[in-house]
Amino acid sequence: MAMTQESAEIIGLQAVAWMANNEELLPVFLGATGASEADMRSGVGDPAFLGALLDFIMMDDAWVRDFCDSVQLAYEQPMYARMALPGGEQVNWT
Repeated sequence: MAMTQESAEIIGLQAVAWMANNEELLPVFLGATGASEADMRSGVGDPAFLGALLDFIMMDDAWVRDFCDSVQLAYEQPMYARMALPGGEQVNWT
């Protein structure tokens, strides 16, 4: 299923809002990435940052479920969004 970059960015923005309001996971994200809260604020306009945030969320199925349930997305939508953002192209290993 193909997704436009604009639709992917909307999902990425939803992920930023979800992460910013997640008191348990936000410090984990910031610590793992070295990003600051200021970086998150400036990252909302950067498709590459949105993709990196989706990459982080997709590291754990529970995080994907929590995020998707909170914004009423199908569980596979973050993956499709990630594929439509810079650096998320599907790799062909053949």
